[in-house]
Amino acid sequence: MAPKRKSSALEESSAEQPTLRRSSRARGAANGDKALAPLSAQDGKKSPKVVAKDTKRRRPTGQDKPISAASKVDSGSPATTGNTSESTEDAAATGDGARQYWLMKAEPEPRFERGIDVSFSIDDLAAKSEPEPWDGIRNYVARNNLRSMKKGDLAFFYHSNCKEPGIVGTMEVVQEHSPDLSAHDSKAPYYDASSKPDNPKWSVVHVKFRSKFAAPITLKELREMGSGPGKPLQNMQMLKQSRLSVSKVSEAEWEHLMGIAKDNGPLQTAGV
Repeated sequence: MAPKRKSSALEESSAEQPTLRRSSRARGAANGDKALAPLSAQDGKKSPKVVAKDTKRRRPTGQDKPISAASKVDSGSPATTGNTSESTEDAAATGDGARQYWLMKAEPEPRFERGIDVSFSIDDLAAKSEPEPWDGIRNYVARNNLRSMKKGDLAFFYHSNCKEPGIVGTMEVVQEHSPDLSAHDSKAPYYDASSKPDNPKWSVVHVKFRSKFAAPITLKELREMGSGPGKPLQNMQMLKQSRLSVSKVSEAEWEHLMGIAKDNGPLQTAGV
């Protein structure tokens, strides 16, 4: 496991340092899948490639997709634009206990690991017709957070290691943790020979797209909201442990950030 970065929220660069992270992804949308419009005009620009270790990765074309024991379900109709997300985002969690909230990082810009493009964006997730395994996590704290997730939990989708990192949308946990089969695939970008099928070290959860923000909530904005006592994000785990690719979000933090997202414009949401 890579050493943790200092917990200070201040950095000179607007781009994040590498995290330890998420492996294989399918490059294009499957036939019949729908993709949302790019988040901004900057989406097509490529920043210098940074070798990261712990954010969500794209599955290489042609590589078999790990399938867990639980069967997948259809993600619903194509995305629509509007504030219908309020009923979706605020719905009660499925199962026992209170809903939990999370932040999960992925790299939207092309980067190659062992010859495989490991990028994955909010638009890639929106184009999926089935729940997506959040695989490739190779950090124990992040893995333990995955294992703590319950069906119905919500998570922010965070674009990492790019020109303008920040929160770009939301997703829902639709299947709780199961073994990360990509760790046992010797051709996968983040193969781990020490993880055995009969004693797996790493886990995935399956997620489904819920919304894409009209404008990202940037890392700079997040830091400003957590820069001192009394600030709404002063205790946010993502700001205190900036290398962590899967982090906890409090209910108050979630509500504050969702309020900002909705103030920035209508959310593009998954059709129900």
